[in-house]
Amino acid sequence: MTASAAALPLHPTAGRPRVDWRIRFGVLSLVWGFSFLLIKVGNEGFAPFQVTLGRLFFGTAVLAVAMAIRRERLPRGARTWMHLTVAAFLLNSLPFSLFAFAGQSIPSTLSGICNATSPLWGMALSLVALSEDRPTRRRVAGLGIGFLGVLTVLGAWQGFSGLDARGTGMALLAALSYPIGWIYVRRTLAGRGHSHLSLTGSQLLLATVQLAVVTPLFTSMPDSVALMPLLAVVALGALGTGFALLLQYELVDEIGPTTAQMVTYFIPVIATAAGVTILGEQLDWNTPVGAVIVLAGAALTQSRAKAPAGAVVAAGAVVAAGAVAAQGGPLPGSTAGGESDDHPRDGGTLAATAGPPVP
Repeated sequence: MTASAAALPLHPTAGRPRVDWRIRFGVLSLVWGFSFLLIKVGNEGFAPFQVTLGRLFFGTAVLAVAMAIRRERLPRGARTWMHLTVAAFLLNSLPFSLFAFAGQSIPSTLSGICNATSPLWGMALSLVALSEDRPTRRRVAGLGIGFLGVLTVLGAWQGFSGLDARGTGMALLAALSYPIGWIYVRRTLAGRGHSHLSLTGSQLLLATVQLAVVTPLFTSMPDSVALMPLLAVVALGALGTGFALLLQYELVDEIGPTTAQMVTYFIPVIATAAGVTILGEQLDWNTPVGAVIVLAGAALTQSRAKAPAGAVVAAGAVVAAGAVAAQGGPLPGSTAGGESDDHPRDGGTLAATAGPPVP
């Protein structure tokens, strides 16, 4: 994630007290973990495209306010905006919509676990698309273990009995869309010199425009607006997208991407707990067992040798918007040559990694 030299720092003024990073880490885990529950509740009053449009609108509004406070400018150049348009589709419009549609037919617990497969897809794709990502036995083993966990979650030994194939397929496709978007961003937007907040805000704005065009074509206004679904959509956008991305930036800036990326492994745990305790979703033994296997495999795919101090870093900030929650930001996925340490280099240049699947 590369911030421009003129960009204002993400962290508060040095003299201002700030909340301990562990507390903020916990808040971020909770916000992203509850996103799948909020999608489920939002679907009770709105069509999936409407849930996604509302999410993007309120998320963009939060980032727009942050940009105004920090006096950030929108990026310039037609080519940059063209690439941002593609990134907005791959990292926001498409996966957010797919998770919203999946939420109509599968439990939020399953959506959260499908979301956790994104680093596995990223590992597989990066080995093909990114020449700097070299396979190691440990990472290939992690890939195999992770997909074994997916089969466990889906109950492959019983012929996927009782599984909604359409909803599950949409959730897995959403998880796959994130690393495709990450690779595209790394190839087109790395090193552009724009601040990550400016790029991310612009990307969400473009995704909002995309959904604003699509939604009226496939949906109609609801006859009435229920309070709980409306509040769920507002919270999903303002908290789960806008606020969460700002909070994630601060964490990466303060504790580095290696530690901050651990939030990804808490998301399915919290999503499962929220779905079972609040929504009363059924939890079979293979779901938590498979989730543990998936996360273990995903963790192995992230292991790599340390890169030289002068390794080139990519502008991973745009990715943070996707993942989304991803699921975007410097969390698990494919990385650009590794990290020299756990903290940002060069006084503010963040080691590049693929963004998290922002749920």
